[in-house]
Amino acid sequence: MFYETLFDENAACHLAMGRCYPGNIEGGGEMDDAALARAGGNHSQIHIDWMIGSGEIDIDGLAPNGDRTPVFRKGEWAA
Repeated sequence: MFYETLFDENAACHLAMGRCYPGNIEGGGEMDDAALARAGGNHSQIHIDWMIGSGEIDIDGLAPNGDRTPVFRKGEWAA
């Protein structure tokens, strides 16, 4: 862990609880809370991120054609 949110969010398994990011839903930035909920988003007073990981985690990126690209191996960035 780097103890820097911008790096740590992308350096482990990232979990988030609370309000969704409306920009991740097409047109979400223009939606009120009710429309956002109908589109699958949620409203909350909070949005909290935290990261978990260990030296046992392997993560692969999966391409649309099914090809896998190693991202993490044993909890470290893959070379």
